[in-house]
Amino acid sequence: MPPSTTRPARFAGPLLAAAVLTLSACSGVEGEKFAPPCPAPGILRDGGDLHRYHGAGRDITDTVLEGRLTGINGSCTRDGADAVATTLSVGMELNRGPAATSRTAEVAYFVAVLDGERILEKRVYTLKAEFPANTDRLRLTGDQVELRLAVTPQKTAASYRISVGFQLTPLELEINRQRGSRR
Repeated sequence: MPPSTTRPARFAGPLLAAAVLTLSACSGVEGEKFAPPCPAPGILRDGGDLHRYHGAGRDITDTVLEGRLTGINGSCTRDGADAVATTLSVGMELNRGPAATSRTAEVAYFVAVLDGERILEKRVYTLKAEFPANTDRLRLTGDQVELRLAVTPQKTAASYRISVGFQLTPLELEINRQRGSRR
C-alpha cells in the first residue's frame, strides 16, 4: 500500500514543527488485520531550510545555495513481536544561487529518533546534487533510511517521533533563526 498523505501538523516540542507527509503503515505480523502504528515525523523548524552565501554578504547576489526540506515519506512494518521497522525518505528542493561556482553541491541532512525530548539516535546523510546546464532548481529525494524501533504492548512506535533537518553550520543555523521559523 503506498504511503498516505495528511495535512501538516505541529509537535509540542519547542523546536519542532511538522510540515511533512505522515508515515503510514503497510503490513503487519502474519495473522494481524492491521499494520502497527508509526512514529510521528517532523521537520525541525530551525533546520528545515538551508542558506549558503559567498563571503560575508547576505544579498541575493551572494547566494551560493538555498534548500528547503519538503517532506518525509515512509512506512512501517512489524519486525517481530518487539520491534517496528520504519523505512523513510526525505524530500528536498535545492536552488543554485548566482554566487555558485560549481554545478554540483553537497548537502548534509539528519534523521533523528526521539522519545519525548530525548534523542535516541541521530544519523547524518549526504546528498550530492548535480545541476544540469540551464537548471538552477532541483527536487531530490534522499536514499531510503531504515530504522528499528523497540515496542512493547504498553509502548507502540507511535510513542516515538522522527525529526529531520539539514545538518547546518552554526552560521547557517543563526541565519535561519534570524529569518524566523518555518510556516
